[in-house]
Amino acid sequence: MNSVMARRTLAITHAPSPKMEQGQRTHVGRTTIDFDRACRQHEAYCQMLRDCGAEVQVMDVNRQWPDSVFVEDTVIVLDEVAVLASMGVELRRAETAGIERELRKHREIERIALPATIEGGDVLRMGRTLLVGVSLRTNRAGVNALNAIVHRYGYKVIPVPVHDCLHLKTACTALPDETLLVNPAWLDLAALREFDRVPVPESEPWAANIVLVGATVCAAAEHERTAEMILQRSFDVRAVELSEFAKAEGGVTCLSLLFSQQKNLESISAD
Repeated sequence: MNSVMARRTLAITHAPSPKMEQGQRTHVGRTTIDFDRACRQHEAYCQMLRDCGAEVQVMDVNRQWPDSVFVEDTVIVLDEVAVLASMGVELRRAETAGIERELRKHREIERIALPATIEGGDVLRMGRTLLVGVSLRTNRAGVNALNAIVHRYGYKVIPVPVHDCLHLKTACTALPDETLLVNPAWLDLAALREFDRVPVPESEPWAANIVLVGATVCAAAEHERTAEMILQRSFDVRAVELSEFAKAEGGVTCLSLLFSQQKNLESISAD
């Protein structure tokens, strides 16, 4: 009998909080959130990830915290290590404890401490390079602290100044061919000069936030022109309505921690 290592995509999500409407707002106005609709949209989001081949786990440890559904911000998960974030907003810092307990099942844990601040929404992995947004939630000390950890594992960190939006991944994510999908109005493009880039339509400024499950692009259904543009580049696109999360300044990446996990399989070899 031979032991075979297979890789699966694990998606850790968090159920929406009934207090979601009370969450943080930075670049959007405060409008009413339909919580029941948000729950239905979250269920559809999780099903989309499953349909793309991911194993989905829905946590429910932080329901008392309004923004806990945006689980991506709490940690940066790499192949070798999980780095707990030092959240840029004090009211969100309690979220990391519950997430840490789950991540310890999958990764060794490192952490970033104040006064450095960093959130996972500001970290985009491109192979062995991490693009890290310098934003209202992630400061230069946070970028430097992350670099001090990840350089030991062979990663390069590139700071990317961000303005007029919450996180780097609000304005910049990657397509399957490692072309960057960007809203150029919200980024310092000089920091991205070594990467190929494609801009989203000006009419869909929030559409640069997509997430990949394997080679499938997962997008918000509200951004139809961007989805069509991605389809024209011969990529598979799945879309889900996320209108209630957009009211809370959230998008496709914010709602999950996606990472590869090794799994032991046993196979019997014939004589």
